[in-house]
Amino acid sequence: MKNTDEILFESLTAVPMNLRVAVVTETYPPEVNGVAMTLGKIVEGLLSKGHAVQLVRPRQPQENVSSRDGLEQVFAKGMPLPAYGDLRFGLPAKSRMIKLWAENRPDVVHVATEGPLGWSAVAAARKLKIPVTSSFHTNFHSYSQHYGMGLIKRSIEGYLRKLHNQTMATMVPTYALANDLRSRGYQNVTLLSRGVELKQFSPANRSAALRAKWGVTDGTLVYLHVGRLAKEKNIGLLISAYRACLVENPTAKLVFVGDGPLRKQLEESCPQAIFAGVQKGADLAAHYASADIFPFPSVTETFGNVVPEALASGLAVVAYDTASAKELITNGIDGSLVAMDQDLNFISATVAMAKQSADRARMRNAAPRSVADMDWEKIHDAFVATLRSVIDRQGVGLFTASALPRTQPITSASA
Repeated sequence: MKNTDEILFESLTAVPMNLRVAVVTETYPPEVNGVAMTLGKIVEGLLSKGHAVQLVRPRQPQENVSSRDGLEQVFAKGMPLPAYGDLRFGLPAKSRMIKLWAENRPDVVHVATEGPLGWSAVAAARKLKIPVTSSFHTNFHSYSQHYGMGLIKRSIEGYLRKLHNQTMATMVPTYALANDLRSRGYQNVTLLSRGVELKQFSPANRSAALRAKWGVTDGTLVYLHVGRLAKEKNIGLLISAYRACLVENPTAKLVFVGDGPLRKQLEESCPQAIFAGVQKGADLAAHYASADIFPFPSVTETFGNVVPEALASGLAVVAYDTASAKELITNGIDGSLVAMDQDLNFISATVAMAKQSADRARMRNAAPRSVADMDWEKIHDAFVATLRSVIDRQGVGLFTASALPRTQPITSASA
C-alpha cells in the first residue's frame, strides 16, 4: 500500500507540463482599465510558455476578435455595467460552462472578476471538481459609496467573501491587501504582484514635440493624471491640489489621459486642463515621460498600475500610503507618500513637490530604480506556480477550506 508521500509525488509528476487554463472575466483588452491590462499580460504570458487558454467573457460591442494558436475565446451573454456603459458584465451561465468543461475539461479554472459570470464559473468548476482559483482586483465594497450604494456595502462584502472563499486560492497584488482580506474573513489568500513594461515606460520617451503641443516650455511644470475619469478616482482632490499649485506656478499645466463619465464635467470646471483622451503604446509612454509630477489621489485601488508606470517614466509621484504606492515608494526618496484620507496633506505635498525643485529632481532620478525588478516574466512564473499548487492539492484530495497556506489554432464559440 502506498504511503502519502508516494501518492503526493505521483500527483506532482502527473501534472502536465503545459496546462489548459480556463480564464473567466468580464473585462479584457482592447478595453482600457487596470484589470483588462493585467489579464491581457497574464494570458499572453501563459500562451508564450506553451499553455493553452480558454477565455470565457462577454463580447464587447463592435469588437474585432482575432485568433491565435493556443487561445480559444468563448463569448457569454452580457449587459452594460451601471455607470460604466462601455463595459459589460457577464450573465449567469453555469449550465453552459458545465457542458463546455465536461466535454473538454481544463486543468484549472481561474475566475478574474466577481460578477454573475464569475460566480457561475466557480459553481460549475466545483460541480465538476475542477480546481478553481480567483483574483481580487477591484474594491467594489469601497466603490459602492461613490455610486449611492453605501447602504448595501455589507451585502457586497458578503457576496465577495463568499465567492472567493469557494476558490482554492485568491490572488491579490499587495501584502497590505492580503492582510486586510484575511482580517475580513477571506481564506486561501496568496500574493501575486503585477509587473510593468520597462521597455515601454522610460524617461527616455520624453517628447519636446508633445510638450510643445501642450503649449509648455522646458521650465513649465506639467501635472499628469492617467486613468478613468470617474468618481472613485477622487479627481476633485487632484483639481484642488492643482489649483493650489497655480498660486506658485501660474503657468503649470494639468494633463488628463483617459476617459470616463466625469470628462464633460471636468472640462467645464477646469477648462485650462488638457484632455488627451485614451492613449496606448508608445503614445501613452510619451505622455507619461513628458510630464513632471504625478499626483495620484485615489484611495480605492487594490494596486494602481499607473503608479509603477509613472515611476518607470521618471515622474515625481505624490500618492496616499496605500496599494502599490505603499509597497514601491520610499517616502522622500523616490516619491512622496501621504497618510490615508488626509486631503489637506495631499494638497500640501503636491505643492511642496512643485516648489522644491532639487528634491523633485532627485526623486525623479530615483523613481525608475524603484520598479527596476518588476518584470512580467516573474509574475507569469508565479501565476503558473500557484495554478500548479492548487492542481496538486486537488489531485491528492488534500484541499479543505483551510488547507492552503495564507499566502492547434482554436476557433471562437458562443457560451
